[in-house]
Order: sequence, then C-alpha cells, then structure tokens
Amino acid sequence: MRIINRRPATRLANFSIALLPFVALIVLYAVFSDIRLTDNPDDKLLPGLSSFVDAVQRMAFTPSKRTGEFLLWVDTFASLQRLAIGMSISALLGLWLGVLNGLIPWVAAGGSPFVRVLSMIPPMAVLPILFITFGLGELSKYVLIIFGTAPFIARDIEQRVRELPPEQLIKAQTLDANTWQIIVRVVLPQVLPRLVDAVRLSLGAAWLFLIAAEAIASTEGLGYRIFLVRRYLAMDVILPYVMWITVLAFAVDYLFRRMTSWFFPWYGTSR
Repeated sequence: MRIINRRPATRLANFSIALLPFVALIVLYAVFSDIRLTDNPDDKLLPGLSSFVDAVQRMAFTPSKRTGEFLLWVDTFASLQRLAIGMSISALLGLWLGVLNGLIPWVAAGGSPFVRVLSMIPPMAVLPILFITFGLGELSKYVLIIFGTAPFIARDIEQRVRELPPEQLIKAQTLDANTWQIIVRVVLPQVLPRLVDAVRLSLGAAWLFLIAAEAIASTEGLGYRIFLVRRYLAMDVILPYVMWITVLAFAVDYLFRRMTSWFFPWYGTSR
C-alpha cells in the first residue's frame, strides 16, 4: 500500500503521533539546558525545567509583594479583555463593510478599493501614529487591533458575498424583497459562519498587535510582562508566558470552531 493511503488506525495512535513533536522538543530542550547548566550553573538562557515550575508558582499562585495580585491572572484578564473588545469591533466592522461592498455596487465602487488599500498598510508602521493620536491608554490598543484585522475580515466577507449564487438574489427580488430584507434574510445567514472563520484566521495577527502594543505602552498584560522581565533575562518567566499565550490562542480557536458547529451545523457539510 502506498504511504499516501495509510492512516493512523485509532484515535490513540493519531493522538500519540501528534504528541511526538512536542515531546521531542521538550527532550531536546532538557538536553541542551543540562549541557549549558553543567558548564555554567547561573546560565539564564536555557534554565532548567524546574525553574519553570518555580516561575509559574511565583507568577500564578503567589501574591505579588508590591500589589498583592496574582500577576499571571491579572495579565491574562487584561490581554483577553483587550483582544475580545478589539476583535468584536473588527468583526462587526468587517461584516458590514464586506456585505455592503459585496452586495451594493455603488458602495463597492468607493468602499472596496479603500478597504484594499487599508489592508496593504503594515499596522506596525502606523503604531507610533496611533499612540500620538489616541494616546497611550486602552483606546490605542483597540484601534491597532481593529486597524490590523478589520480590513482583512471585510475583504474576506466581501468575497464570500460575491460568491453567493445570483439566483438567490434574483429570486428574492422577484418575491418583492427590498435590499434590507435581502441582506438580513439571504446574505447574513450564509455569511455569518464565514465571519467566524475570518475572525479565527485573524486571531494570530490580533495577538501580534496586542503583544506589541502592550510591550510599548501598558502597565499590565501578557506582552507587557514579557518585555518587562526581558531586561533581567528571565527566560524562566518568558517561556511559560509564551506557552500560556499559545494555550490561550488554541483555546480561543477551539471555541470558535465549536461555535461554528453549534450554531451553523450545516456549514462545511456540503462538498
């Protein structure tokens, strides 16, 4: 049998194969960390695995001596709140821009090129402008996430709207539906699951913009903490924070995938 036709026989086998790269990475890290610590017990570049346990205990389960707060959870709540607000506004803005640009030619004539141009501007290049314009508070962080993700969501939704069968729009008009009714009854039900996919695909970029904004101007947040402790070369804190961000990103992505299956069970079933 050709190798392209072979599949893991059971879920357990599939799960075990999926774990192999992570196990190999941990083993590889442990080996190189042990080599460096043998030569220099005070080495901070590759701390031992036990250092990670101590750092997590200190950041997540021990109150800060200065504020009395559990820093990991304070940072997590702050970052997730910013991400949720920024992406919610991006999703709503991208949805309506995409629907209007994809459905109404007069709007698309001006709106579609404008959105395309916005999507070509590197968000990190306008970060100083955003801080100057909106200050160093929360608003600038939200605007950076929105500026970096909303145009891409809008372009994706616009394309999805244009791909709708024209027969549906013609049939709705023959039944005397106006533009608003066509949007609400024909377009939105088919576009909403695609909006969830667009938001999922934009989450990686949103995390990048969030971490960058927190690193430059913030007093709490996952990005702020990483860049705060880097001056001390505290890799025992930085690496757990990076892994925690990865876990959060995976959890949010999984939640969106489950949301699609719950609210739109028909989506993705046709081929």
